[in-house]
Amino acid sequence: MTELLELMLVLATVVSVANGNTILVKDNAGKTIPVRLACINAPKIPGQAFTLGATQRLKQLLPPKTPVVIRSTEQLENGRTVGEVFVDNRSVNLLLVESGNAVVDRESLQNCYETKTQFLIAEGNAKNKHLGLWQQSKVQLKLNAK
Repeated sequence: MTELLELMLVLATVVSVANGNTILVKDNAGKTIPVRLACINAPKIPGQAFTLGATQRLKQLLPPKTPVVIRSTEQLENGRTVGEVFVDNRSVNLLLVESGNAVVDRESLQNCYETKTQFLIAEGNAKNKHLGLWQQSKVQLKLNAK
């Protein structure tokens, strides 16, 4: 069991933030890999305030050289890793939902089984407080799939 768990966890350092859904990290072997944040969607419409907000928030949470732990949930054919990113034992994915900068991706939520309920509660709280994306009366987002 321990071996399986170790395979799922990647120790890495942030290189850069690509957008509100994707970061570049350097793993302990020195390989730079793109990581798509699991179980969430952030808007990806260029120039839109909410898109910029999600990217800026992610840059605040993950400045370059930040050490992170990634719980890998999926490996995509294009070589991208999909995972939940942790800094100081806090899920960055969850922090984006809490601040209203991302919404829960219900199609992939089962991949975040340990924090599934927290994601849904965080989204409900952000919605009730009209944070970030939820400032609009009806959130109409064009969220890109993986």
